[in-house]
Amino acid sequence: MAYRRDLSGQDVYDNKRAMYNLLVKARAWEQHRDTMSVGRVLTGYTSEDLVVAYAPGGKIRGDLLRALPALFAEETEPRPEKPQYAHIGRIVDVQQRGSDLYIEYVLDHNVPPIPQETLIALAPALGIDMSGKGWNELQTTHWAVKAADLYKEVLSVAISSARRPTVFQLPRMQSVDAQQVAAMMPFAAAFNGVYEAIVGAAADNGMRCNRADDVWLHRAIIQDIVSLIDRAAILVCDCTGRNPNVFYEIGIADALGKEVILITQNADDVPFDLRHLRYIPYLNNGEGCEHLRGSLSKRIADIISHRPR
Repeated sequence: MAYRRDLSGQDVYDNKRAMYNLLVKARAWEQHRDTMSVGRVLTGYTSEDLVVAYAPGGKIRGDLLRALPALFAEETEPRPEKPQYAHIGRIVDVQQRGSDLYIEYVLDHNVPPIPQETLIALAPALGIDMSGKGWNELQTTHWAVKAADLYKEVLSVAISSARRPTVFQLPRMQSVDAQQVAAMMPFAAAFNGVYEAIVGAAADNGMRCNRADDVWLHRAIIQDIVSLIDRAAILVCDCTGRNPNVFYEIGIADALGKEVILITQNADDVPFDLRHLRYIPYLNNGEGCEHLRGSLSKRIADIISHRPR
């Protein structure tokens, strides 16, 4: 089995083929850390030569697996309660503790989320086994290594199927500004202190913040709003007052796979469909806005620390 040493000094299995990690689990991949039973890693759905390469003698080589891009997928549900998406990213760290692997990972937000139906269509090109009777590979929690060019196959579909909404326009591919924070919130004067807190939290992390009323590039305000969402690296969305425009903008941001931070003055204003996400509560006064800035600054810093490098 041949290995080479890359520029970072890591040993990389060199078989002249593009490869990637495929990780499938029952829940969405969104917390940056997870666990998987060792018994589900590199078994069943990984070819024998790759098992030998990445787990020689049964010892899982986390250092080699980290060198490969990763596809994080959910187990396919027959009737999912909400849309399912897969994500491209990379493994940051792997630690074995007893019978479990502790995984730290980051998602590549420059690549849009992959709808489950698209992933299923891509399965043959990605070496994913869909031939099982009763259960296929996308219905089984496991970690496999596949011999396929992940980025080439996924991006070829993304490019060929351009995004074509009817109410506003989107470029064929996202171009994310890593320094841009966008604030989605009511424009009322009562929220000026809140907006200043968001701007301050962005500045604390070397970023700038805008909201739609700061921008006038298009004739239609919806186009300015969507363009800001599309290029922003992080969105801060205020659910206070159940503003329908803000909820519409949150939906667009989620569809585009954006990092969204929810804030609110009232927990009851967070809609049911978003209750599974964490939010930052705050009081709209001087002390409350100062506390909001600190909480937002920490959350933005955490998101930045998990960006792909």
